[in-house]
Amino acid sequence: MASSSPPTEASVSVPKLLDLTIDNITPNTILINSQSPDARLTYLMSRLVSHLHDFARETRLSTTEWMQAITFLIACGQISNSVRNEFILLSDVLGLSLLVDNIDHPKPPGGTEGSVLGPFHTHDAPVLPNGSSMTSDPEGEPMLAICTVKDLQGNPVKGVKIDIWETDSSGHYDVQHAERDEPSERCVMESDEEGRFWFVGLKPVSYPIPHDGPVGKLLQMLKRHCWRPAHVHFMFSKEGWDQLITALYLRGDPYETSDAVFGVKQSLIIDLEKVDKETAEKYGVKEGIWLLKRDFVLTTQEETEKLKDQLAVEALQKLGLKMKLIDHLPVPDLD
Repeated sequence: MASSSPPTEASVSVPKLLDLTIDNITPNTILINSQSPDARLTYLMSRLVSHLHDFARETRLSTTEWMQAITFLIACGQISNSVRNEFILLSDVLGLSLLVDNIDHPKPPGGTEGSVLGPFHTHDAPVLPNGSSMTSDPEGEPMLAICTVKDLQGNPVKGVKIDIWETDSSGHYDVQHAERDEPSERCVMESDEEGRFWFVGLKPVSYPIPHDGPVGKLLQMLKRHCWRPAHVHFMFSKEGWDQLITALYLRGDPYETSDAVFGVKQSLIIDLEKVDKETAEKYGVKEGIWLLKRDFVLTTQEETEKLKDQLAVEALQKLGLKMKLIDHLPVPDLD
């Protein structure tokens, strides 16, 4: 059985750390963190330590504030569970979630832009055939969604797995209800031979993100509201294609320009229509209900990685950094 004991000083190369001060603690910390053969890990830790230490020095961070931050993070962990992730929510309200998605999944012209995943995606959504209803809420306004999945050249992409989820008419996700015994307002579908998928859901409504925890208290302190504009989430997955996590937002929502988690983009704002008689007969729904129509455009893994590399090189050159890419991620070029 392999030993689980931590490495000893004799088994690793330990730089000498002496007389640590405000001025030299950063290079010393980076030095002792630079023993790993993983160049990317070493680079990430180096930049993390540099920015954290610079933040402390620049703000003259007090011990009281430092402890408050640690207590805040502990509280985020304590309130998190399998259906609520307060750390994702924190990342969302700080704008980090959208930033990381934009960096890691850039979209060329014509590709559907991404948005935030949010903390309420689950892995228990039922797999439903096209045309199914994913809602059990009798109070909501029914909405037929007719969508396609295509590539940048306009060709249909079949066999794409599509996760779809939204709130009920009260503005709550199913997992927020204590009495939840099965998934609702969520499903998984697959695009057909012509790249099509369609389903019946609800006209989305505005709703507040969970604000009974530490993130909610932070928003109150910052004098920020906790509301998200009405939207429907989509996640597209297929081998060989870049995963797309996105959402569609209703135009004219009062929170369209102040989304608490920064998810709205102009290209993702939509107008709903009403189902006419012909469409109602074709899709087996009632005439006059709401209609969402959207063509989603995916990019291949290769297309995305090429663009990601190009943008990374350009950004690093602007920063004056001598870097190289390994597995499409930058590390210092020491050659």
